[in-house]
Amino acid sequence: MTRLLPATLAAALLFGLPACAPPADPPEFVTLAPGDIRYLPPGETLRAGYPVPPPARTAHFPQGLRIMKRQVSQAEYLRCVQAGGCKAAPGASAAAPGLPAVGINWNDAQDYAAWLSASTGLALRLPTYAEWAYASGLLAPGANGADAVSADDRAQQWLRMYEEDSLRPAIEDGTPQAFGAHGTNTNGLLDMQGNVWEWTQDCHVRRHLDMADGETPNCGIRVAAGRHIAYIPDFIREPKNGGCSVGPAPANVGLRLVMDIGQ
Repeated sequence: MTRLLPATLAAALLFGLPACAPPADPPEFVTLAPGDIRYLPPGETLRAGYPVPPPARTAHFPQGLRIMKRQVSQAEYLRCVQAGGCKAAPGASAAAPGLPAVGINWNDAQDYAAWLSASTGLALRLPTYAEWAYASGLLAPGANGADAVSADDRAQQWLRMYEEDSLRPAIEDGTPQAFGAHGTNTNGLLDMQGNVWEWTQDCHVRRHLDMADGETPNCGIRVAAGRHIAYIPDFIREPKNGGCSVGPAPANVGLRLVMDIGQ
């Protein structure tokens, strides 16, 4: 515990915590082995003004990836609110240690990561979408066949994209469930495909494939990852009220943090 004492003092200075307050307990992390993933980047992709599937990309993780086993709980987020490090959100008064915190916007998630980093002495942050995809153990729909249809055959592209979207199962019950209710993936992570989407670092990007410098990011809109990608303004806490997605609107949005390898 001696190692965490300086972080406790830092948290006191940053967030108004009493210097004698115990540090937050670090969450449980899973360390994934080094590897690569081929995925479809989030955002809007255009060619000659028409929407097209984005070219697949490959992300490399030579040191692996360290990510929380589960999402941040209601009790954990409430502690940040009580310490003055986070803003109260709808449902933030709930204190269940076994349920995910929801009703959290992207800025709230950033505040929580900063507070927990200061309190534990660990460098914690939101994952990139590529990191989340690697941890999920699943390819985005279409990643394997991203180039299978000619870019000129827009009718076939739209039919294929529509079919993929329609095959995604809708989540009927939006009530947050106990950790593990939506299963454990092959990487040992809980609820990666449940009814709580997770904030990532990524901004919405519009890409023009036929332009030399054709990427335009909009960081007022952030990427939430889950059963499908959702694009949500960074101030929105209830995704059904202000989000846009390539499938049914997310039921909830919460967060799961990553830690830099080497700590």
